[in-house]
Amino acid sequence: MRNCVAGLSVEEIEPLVSNEMGGHRVSPLSRRMFIRTAAAAGLTFGADARWLRAAAAQSPFKVAVINDEISDDFDHACSVIAREFGLQWIELRSMWKKNLMDLSEDQLAESERILAKYSLQVTDIASPLFKTDWPGAPPSRYGSKNDLHGAAEATFKQQDEILEKSIALAKRFKTTKVRGFDFWRLDDQTPYRKDIDDKLRETAERAGRQGILFVLENEFACNTATGREAGRTMNAVQTPHLALNWDPGNAVMRGELDAYPGGWDAIPKDRIHHCHVKSAEKDSTGKIEWAPVGKGYVDWAAQFRALKASGFHDAVSLETHWHGGGTPEESSRISWAGMKQALEQAAAF
Repeated sequence: MRNCVAGLSVEEIEPLVSNEMGGHRVSPLSRRMFIRTAAAAGLTFGADARWLRAAAAQSPFKVAVINDEISDDFDHACSVIAREFGLQWIELRSMWKKNLMDLSEDQLAESERILAKYSLQVTDIASPLFKTDWPGAPPSRYGSKNDLHGAAEATFKQQDEILEKSIALAKRFKTTKVRGFDFWRLDDQTPYRKDIDDKLRETAERAGRQGILFVLENEFACNTATGREAGRTMNAVQTPHLALNWDPGNAVMRGELDAYPGGWDAIPKDRIHHCHVKSAEKDSTGKIEWAPVGKGYVDWAAQFRALKASGFHDAVSLETHWHGGGTPEESSRISWAGMKQALEQAAAF
């Protein structure tokens, strides 16, 4: 026996809420009417999440969350993302206290089952690729185990294996993107920069031959950390198989306090194919610390408007990092509220 509202099943209602049915435009139900009629059918909890999911589906972006920012329990993280936040996209990084790279076959199969259970689609594989020292250069003072999100420390020689594993995981989880980095940050990149650029190009081309886009994140502990540095890297590495994961919060953490709009203005917009959403601010001592979305230096409403105006249609993925809410889950819940408000202000939710 199926739950019905006004003679329609939940599966038939959702297309009405999303203002689309059978390829034809229809009059959308109001949120109030939807929840009222759903409540009459005993669907009070699910109705609000379904409304949010339908609203998110109308966004020009793929609105997502990195799973381990909520919980190491993958089923619980997926439940919060789908049933509470009402989203249908997720970014995979680590689960069950293990990095995605290190999961067993049984755990990978279980993660696939959980994704199907909550009807979640994967934006990308958040790989630790190239979070390692550049060979022949002085060891970096910036990288640490805390930046690896459960992944084992790996040498430069092991990076090809990580790339191939990341590509295989991307295909398994039905995404075309693998996230990576620009090696642990050097105090002076100049003697090594051309060789690093060549390695990024070679890696992107290798991924491209397998139908995968290498998405480089500007990471505060790596050589490409700010918007201005990201602009330089994208312009130096000319291949359609390398894109940018724009993270203005990371840029702020590296000291680019005008990441939006200053850093943003330096980036070729057609090369941005992923975006991490977090923020940072100065504490009472002047040190830059993570902040919930909605506070700090990143004006996310303005950034979302600029992304939309640039024609961006890829993922905007919450990467909380701030832990001021007491627990990762509660902190992510607070940051999601700020992100959702910014999306609404930008007419993107």
